[in-house]
Amino acid sequence: MNKDELNKKEDMLAEYEFSGGIRGKYAGRHAEGSNVVVLSPDVAEAFPDSRAVNDALRALIGVARQIVKHPE
Repeated sequence: MNKDELNKKEDMLAEYEFSGGIRGKYAGRHAEGSNVVVLSPDVAEAFPDSRAVNDALRALIGVARQIVKHPE
C-alpha cells in the first residue's frame, strides 16, 4: 500500500456519506470574499505577514495619490 492509499483510508471513514453533496456549492461565495495573491519568494521575504503587505501597499497608494494630485 502506497502513501496516497494509506492517507485515503485514514481520511475517509465509513460513516462519511457525500452522495447528496453538491460540488462547488459555496465556491462563488468564497471567491467573492477572497482575493488571494501569490508573492514571488524574494518579495515574500520582505514581509512577515499579510498585515505588513497591506500596510506597505496602503502606503504606496497614498504616495501615488499625492503624486497624481501634485505632479512636479
